[in-house]
Formats: sequence, C-alpha cells, structure tokens
Amino acid sequence: MKEIFERVKNASRGLVLMTDEERNGILNAVADAIVARQDELLEANAEDLSRMERSNPLYDRLQLTPERLQGIAADMRNVATLPSPLGMTSKERTLPNGLRLHRTSVPFGVVGVVYEARPNVTFDVFALCLKSGNACVLKGGKDASASNEKAVEIIHAVLEKLSPSGERGEGSLKDIVALLPATHEATAEMLSAVGYIDVCIPRGGRRLIDFVRDNARVPVIETGAGVVNTYFDEEGDLEMGKKIVMNAKTRRVSVCNALDCLLIHKDRLSDLPALVEPLLTHTKPVTLYCDEPSYQVLSCHPSLGEGPGVGLCHATEESYGTEFMDYKMAVKTVANLDEALEHIAQYGSGHSESIITDNEAIAREFQARVDAACVYWNAPTSFTDGAQFGLGAEIGISTQKLGPRGPMGLEELTTYKWIIEGEGQTRA
Repeated sequence: MKEIFERVKNASRGLVLMTDEERNGILNAVADAIVARQDELLEANAEDLSRMERSNPLYDRLQLTPERLQGIAADMRNVATLPSPLGMTSKERTLPNGLRLHRTSVPFGVVGVVYEARPNVTFDVFALCLKSGNACVLKGGKDASASNEKAVEIIHAVLEKLSPSGERGEGSLKDIVALLPATHEATAEMLSAVGYIDVCIPRGGRRLIDFVRDNARVPVIETGAGVVNTYFDEEGDLEMGKKIVMNAKTRRVSVCNALDCLLIHKDRLSDLPALVEPLLTHTKPVTLYCDEPSYQVLSCHPSLGEGPGVGLCHATEESYGTEFMDYKMAVKTVANLDEALEHIAQYGSGHSESIITDNEAIAREFQARVDAACVYWNAPTSFTDGAQFGLGAEIGISTQKLGPRGPMGLEELTTYKWIIEGEGQTRA
C-alpha cells in the first residue's frame, strides 16, 4: 500500500505542470473510451450484479446501463468545459512596506475517496480531481469491485496513450489515479496514510461515514448520509405537494437526497390520503411508518385502507432519523412550524430539508432556522446534486460546516496558498 501511496503522491506533484487544456483533453479522451468500451464495462458490471439480489434497493445504484454510461461520459465532457478552479485570486493587497500579497487557489494534492456500490463514482471522482489538479486514491466497495477495476483500467489506458514516455513531472501520469483492493484492510491503510493522502472523503451510508471519521488520521470531509424531511405546511398547495413528495421519495430511493420523513401540519391531515396516494399506488408501493394521527386517517380512508400494495405500519422511535434507502417513508404529524423544526433538529442529518407552503413568511423562517446544507421551498430535495447545481459532476455532498458544505464540485476540491512578492524588504 505504501508503494501505491508514494507513486500517487509523486504523480500529484507533476500535475502542477499540466495545463487546463491538457487536462480537458484527457477528460474528453476518457469520455470517448467509456462509450467505445461500454460493452466491457457492462460485462464487468453484470458480474457485480450477479452477486446482488435484484430486490436489494442498492441494486439500482450499482447497475450500469448504456444510457447511464452515456450520461457518465456526458458529465465528464461537461466537466472539461467548466472554468478551471486553479489560480484564482481571492484576496490581494500591497502592504505599507511594499510587499504584494495574493491568495491563490491550488489543489489539495491527493484526494482519497472511500465509497460503496456506486461505480459511477469512480469516473466522477477522477474527472473532478483531474480538472482541479488533484491525484486520487479510490477505495470502492466489494459489491462493485469488477466495475471499478474495469473503469480504472480504461482510465489508465487513456493516460498511458497520452503519455507515451510514461513519465511526466515527478511521476508516471498513470499514477494520478489508483484503485485500492476492496478490503477493510485497504480502508484502514488509506485512513492512516499521513503524508500521502491530503484529505479523505467517504461516500456512503452513516456506518461508513462514522467509521472513516472515527478512525482516520488524515483530514476528513464528511459527505453522503442524508436523513431527509419535507414539511407540508398548513398553507401548502396539495397538487404541488403530491408531485414534490412523489419525486423526492421515488425518483431514486437509494440516493442520499431521497425523502425519508414527511411532516404534516395537523390541520391538513384530511389531505394526507391524497398527498400520499401516488406513493401507495406506485409500481413499487412505498411502505409508510405512521404516527397515530396519520395512521388513523390513512387506515380509515376507503381507497387506501385495504387492498394489495397498501403498506401502512405504526411508526416507532427508530422510524424517525432513519435513512431508509428503500421504498419506505415515515410520517409525522406536527402542530406548527416550531414542532416541525424541532423534529428536523433532532432527527435530520444536515443534508437537505424542504417545506411546502404558500406562506412566504413561514417559508423564509423555515429556511433561516433549519440547519442543513440545502434548504428548499416548494421543491423536492432530489435536486441536491452537483450536476443539478451547475457544478458538473460532484465528489459528494458535505454535511459538515467546517470547509465545504453541500454539493462539492471543482472549487471545493481546492485550497489556497499565499504568494508574496517583494524587492528585498526585511522585517525589523
């Protein structure tokens, strides 16, 4: 492992010599290779899928299709069109002694990413790291091991082709990306790679993120875990609410921006059956874990209280604060905005929260008081995504406050250094 880390660290130093045009050329070449070699990627992915039950909610997240590979390639080309985040001056001044100061954006150096069954992350991380001048060390989950290995093989083939001599700067161009074995031991090695890994970013569920944060000796940016709530206010529009709740919950249930708990104002309980009917009659019906008031309303409703596909359960304390990543959702009745905010403060993860209301004052208060990276008004949390925010692809969604917060694109993969110029001044 140490040899791998040394090679990546050496290669990262050579990246400072690469122009933005050269980086863009590599990204476009890799995008072309994804399309040209999609059959190989799909074959490797089929091997991974064969080890997972189709009924597993993570199956969809693991699966690659021709359409998804086209999308991955398009995202990579899009990253190539974005302005470089490097060399940007955020502060400059001239001191009374004549020294000229510039604070300039620079890469972190080597970014380590630990992730689960999401093979698209391999390409997303590579694209964002290269564009921002970083090398990357990847540690994927065993569920996607064949897909990740094929993806990195394709990236390496492009890098070798574009660097015939095999050398650039202080290391091989091929070494700007490395994939570690899909083992727990490899994760432990990465988290202890002081002096080689400049920052580590975990992408996955709460258990993975907690493990990385609690065991890392290198700096960590927490991303991913999303316990997401939507509050349907007393003045919420029912038709709008139906669309928002449906999209937030069922667009892709295994992603971190999917809805986990619907909070509903007590005076709108009579509208709850209509609000959740699309979920219960969906091709894959959503099981609802309801508190007593919402359970009584739904179980007594003639169109929802009986029949196949109607999933109503009594909520427990564990129902709130759970990132379901499945066709499941909790429902909680609240008396007012304050109770909704208290629930979110207690059970939310600081990822994404939403309010549905026609009352602007209530919406503004909700947005001001909710402590989360992304706070929506009359829109689904499914928009929390780097591409949707115009950042190109994303390396993750940070739920912490120190450093990057929310979707992390190119700018969030840079730090800065001070450049000082003088004419021989000395300090007294």
